[in-house]
Amino acid sequence: MNNFLITPIEYLKGVGPQKAELLKKELGIYNYLDLLEYYPFRYVDRSEFHTVAELISLNGHAQIKGRIVGMLESGVGRNKRLIAKFQDTTGMIDLVWFKGVSWIKSSLKINEDVVIYGKPTLFKGKWNIPHPEIATANATEVQGLQPVYSSTELLNSRGLNTKGIEKLIAGLLENIGGQIEDRLPIQLKQENRLIDRELAIRKIHAPSNELEAQQARFRLKFEELFFLQMELLFRKKITMEKSKGYVMERVGDEFNDFYEKYIPFELTGAQKRVLKEIRLDMKSGHHMNRLLQGDVGSGKTLVALLSMLLAVGNGYQAALIAPTEILAIQHYTSISEMMQPLGVRVALLTGSTKKKDRIPLHEGLLDGEIQLLIGTHALLEDTVQFKNLGFVVIDEQHRFGVAQRARMWKKNELPPHVLIMTATPIPRTLAMTFYGDLDVSVIDELPPGRKPITTMHKYDSSRLRLFGFMREEIKKGRQVYIVYPLIMESETLDFNNLMDGFEAIEKSFPKPDYHVSMVHGKMKPENKEFEMNRFIKGETQIMVATTVIEVGVNVPNASIMVIESAERFGLSQLHQLRGRVGRGAEQSYCILMTGDAISEDSKKRMETMVRTNDGFEIAEVDLQLRGPGDLMGTQQSGLLDLKISNLSKDAQIVTLTREVAKALLTKDPTLELSENKGVRSKLSDLLRARPNWGRIA
Repeated sequence: MNNFLITPIEYLKGVGPQKAELLKKELGIYNYLDLLEYYPFRYVDRSEFHTVAELISLNGHAQIKGRIVGMLESGVGRNKRLIAKFQDTTGMIDLVWFKGVSWIKSSLKINEDVVIYGKPTLFKGKWNIPHPEIATANATEVQGLQPVYSSTELLNSRGLNTKGIEKLIAGLLENIGGQIEDRLPIQLKQENRLIDRELAIRKIHAPSNELEAQQARFRLKFEELFFLQMELLFRKKITMEKSKGYVMERVGDEFNDFYEKYIPFELTGAQKRVLKEIRLDMKSGHHMNRLLQGDVGSGKTLVALLSMLLAVGNGYQAALIAPTEILAIQHYTSISEMMQPLGVRVALLTGSTKKKDRIPLHEGLLDGEIQLLIGTHALLEDTVQFKNLGFVVIDEQHRFGVAQRARMWKKNELPPHVLIMTATPIPRTLAMTFYGDLDVSVIDELPPGRKPITTMHKYDSSRLRLFGFMREEIKKGRQVYIVYPLIMESETLDFNNLMDGFEAIEKSFPKPDYHVSMVHGKMKPENKEFEMNRFIKGETQIMVATTVIEVGVNVPNASIMVIESAERFGLSQLHQLRGRVGRGAEQSYCILMTGDAISEDSKKRMETMVRTNDGFEIAEVDLQLRGPGDLMGTQQSGLLDLKISNLSKDAQIVTLTREVAKALLTKDPTLELSENKGVRSKLSDLLRARPNWGRIA
């Protein structure tokens, strides 16, 4: 990298040691390049002027030109304020300052032409502009588009507000001529109509008009996303070339017998397609690293079981890791029951497995007697060793950190084939970005006979009618989930909580006619399992719970899911919770209960849930509302160091850069052509900077 660009930020005129420390701490700006890549998040159009008479009809900030014709101070101490009378040819309006009164008063001049910029507000029936920006009428800084930068309260107090940052960047731009390297090939830039990098840097900070700002944004977003896709594709290529995998060519008796005699229902076309993709991976001699996406109830677990049986048929052991003990036990119960007629030995290992039970389990794994191991994080422990582990399924992958998952890598001489499952549909742009180095399979069909779940949004005032509806369904022999966001009452959050809810439900649904279970994350595992089993067996009609039942709990007889304080949950979580019902042949319902006053975002989430059962459509809305960081979780934050791109808004550029990166690597797989020298250099920097977690997901 150019030495000028990595000059420490304290050496820039106007910064110095103290401001440098603040820029480092508050904004992560350490050198000149960091400052140049600190982009404005919006622009203020200072080319348009309005009149005082027009201000009332405007919505938002406005710029006016005129004169200050008088000033007065009012109040004392904290209540002190400065009011300036501003006038143009159409009328008069007050300019009001609550802070820095003495300094502002000394800087204002009566009857001098000035330009005012601010947001008009109505206070006690009178319009005014609080804390406006003010400049002399001929100042060049009020012309064209003015960049606006994010700042912090601490930075503002030290003169590093948006204006201060703009001034520092403007000073730096005067000295960057020829210093900024452009690493994109000339042909690639021409084909995609990209301006040069240095020009883009200049125009993003100081555009003359909206077209220049758009061209700069597109160039910088394209470059950022292009190199991200190059990194992912290159890592995948290296992994494919270097990582040998166990060759599993046979389809053994275990698979054939189960498929022909014991499979619980006919596979959908999507399940068959995905199984074929997995089978080809297992035969290829390359290590499989595949992400399996499928909506709630699409039959991912059955595909995973069939894949594990392929491994068993080739003489290997297989393991399934679940994020919670409840889900692990449920997987174990159903899979061991299905495997019994085949004589396949299945074992369960969780944090609650007693020491006396672990000894024979460890022995069974080492001598190969145990063919399928199902469990929780306990499987990741170093003490858990296999004779010949060849296949690993990771359920609900976002619950596991990448470093945790990497521990399964070392359970055999070669890494086992890995199938990562998620019931949280991932928007296409995110799948391309976060899992670009994995192969992705999608089960986009539900098994036949499933009725769509009817979803309703109700307010707290409808509770009595809800209870009546619940009683009707319970009379039919159905069961009900009621989910709360909190365990104990919170002093800071005004949401219904589980303990109060449990008491209220017991009063409204008294014994002996009704029986209520309660499950939450702070219960001892044995008590949780006892309560869950009561509900599964039908001994209780109502399950009051926190989100511990979000993943995997399967009670086909449950037909109502009531989600209390639904505005407290994200869309993805609401969709997961809804998926706990609708598993039987009867019509099922999801009722979203909220307070009467909820935010616009919350309304949109409720409307989306009522409108559609499509998890992928829900995921796209969730991405728009929450952004990629919240959606994917912090363990993926290494890929979120995006300075200008937004994965929820730049889907088209993500897709374009993916295709451009693929085409470049097809033409020049090792990046040896001279025209790709800059790409190779940048890619080397990226590969050195981040560990290759993609090899385990």
